Amino acid sequence: MAGGSFAPRGVAKERAEQYKGRVTAFVIIACIVAAVGGSLFGYDIGISGGVTSMDGFLVKFFPAVYRQKKHAHENNYCKYNNQGLAAFTSSLYLAGLVSSIVASPITRKYGRRGSIICGGLSFIIGATLDASAVNLAMLIFGRIMLGVGIGFGNQAVPLYLSEMAPTHLRGGLNMMFQLATTLGIFTANMINYGTEKLRPWGWRLSLGLAAVPAILMAIGGIFLPETPNSLIERGLKEKGQNVLEKIRGTSDVHAELQDIIDASDLANSIKHPFRNILEKRNRPQLVMAIFMPTFQILTGINSILFYAPVLFQTMGFGGNASLYSSALTGAVLASSTFISIATVDRLGRRALLISGGIQMVVCQVIVAIILGLKFRSDEGLSNSFSILVVVIICLFVAAFGWSWGPLGWTVPSEIFPLETRSAGQSITVAVNLFFTFVIGQSFLTLLCAFKFGIFLFFAGWITIMTIFVYLFLPETKGVPIEEMIFLWEKHWFWKKIVPIYSEAETES
Repeated sequence: MAGGSFAPRGVAKERAEQYKGRVTAFVIIACIVAAVGGSLFGYDIGISGGVTSMDGFLVKFFPAVYRQKKHAHENNYCKYNNQGLAAFTSSLYLAGLVSSIVASPITRKYGRRGSIICGGLSFIIGATLDASAVNLAMLIFGRIMLGVGIGFGNQAVPLYLSEMAPTHLRGGLNMMFQLATTLGIFTANMINYGTEKLRPWGWRLSLGLAAVPAILMAIGGIFLPETPNSLIERGLKEKGQNVLEKIRGTSDVHAELQDIIDASDLANSIKHPFRNILEKRNRPQLVMAIFMPTFQILTGINSILFYAPVLFQTMGFGGNASLYSSALTGAVLASSTFISIATVDRLGRRALLISGGIQMVVCQVIVAIILGLKFRSDEGLSNSFSILVVVIICLFVAAFGWSWGPLGWTVPSEIFPLETRSAGQSITVAVNLFFTFVIGQSFLTLLCAFKFGIFLFFAGWITIMTIFVYLFLPETKGVPIEEMIFLWEKHWFWKKIVPIYSEAETES
């Protein structure tokens, strides 16, 4: 190549129209089993908020918060404001951030299955430690082990789903991860609703049951096939071709196989994927890997899901009523994910992200207005306004469930070339977990300081991210995962940044 200024692109030309195959039972079952990893993430999100509102848990580990909850009513917005309590929730995500970076070379060198199994085993250990914790140190260490499991699972599962799914259904099948996440949240909320009555030890059962999806994930990982992309990248071309033929239900896989081989040849020439991902030709994907998970968390959804019982108790709901309301939001989140699964490969990613963002902004502003006008820090909302707030929050959660919830994971997992895919997914997970940690650690303090303004804070971020998608995210619907590079060359903005490969090929 003349001048050496252009890096190889991997896939030489667009071959999407030559892809053959059908949706096989084999690939659907494999994707369902792999997506169980999402339930680990969801179960912890749902279980944490419920457990931190249970009196038995607070008396055991956070007696100061328990006394404040029972006796200090001068400011409802601040009665759960405790950094130690926030650390219980957020420590998991800090550990997950670190482990997701460690998981990248393991996922690339040993395959997606290896990371899925590691994540399941780590989560089993963490759930066991938390369920049997006798002091705060043991409790936090258990949370750290859960975080390691989250880091490995979130790094490997979306990659696995994107690489196994046929191009025309990649969005829907990839969202099995988000669906499992939302079902995990709903399951956790329902378990909390039941275990809250088992005083004072019900919280142990809530935490310990996290081992159930972890066992399913670890066992499932043992029996799952490796992805063709990973096998070919590791030099197992014949085995990769066999798996590709099996999951596509045809022996005519030449076009897709050649794309994977081309991408694999380039991937194996890259010794330092994290360094390579900083190159100009990977700039659009890197930006998306950073901003998509950042914006996903800055919707404020995790604040609602982590602290739903706490939030509803803050608004004056009783203990049982707050857990019931949080279970309702979990059910709405899970059911709304089906809307995205059904429409993402027909309507596209951009339409769902933009429309979902608009609905979330409206909902956040309405909640802020209601709380600002009708809620006093020393007394709860009236019954009618409490119901209205729950309805609006459910509409917010529904919008997230069919837009930024699943697509915040789907888009980053499908846009990277093979040589930087594992590194890119690690960045996505690390950024997601970093902001999850920040929001988890700071939300109770922000709620105390901003009061109803916290909802306007999140509404502002949702406005920004909706504009970002409109301007900078190209539509990835129906584009083969190994041919995403062509999108950036055609986009009005990114074509000014990525190298013009056609010129380089002409000079070759």
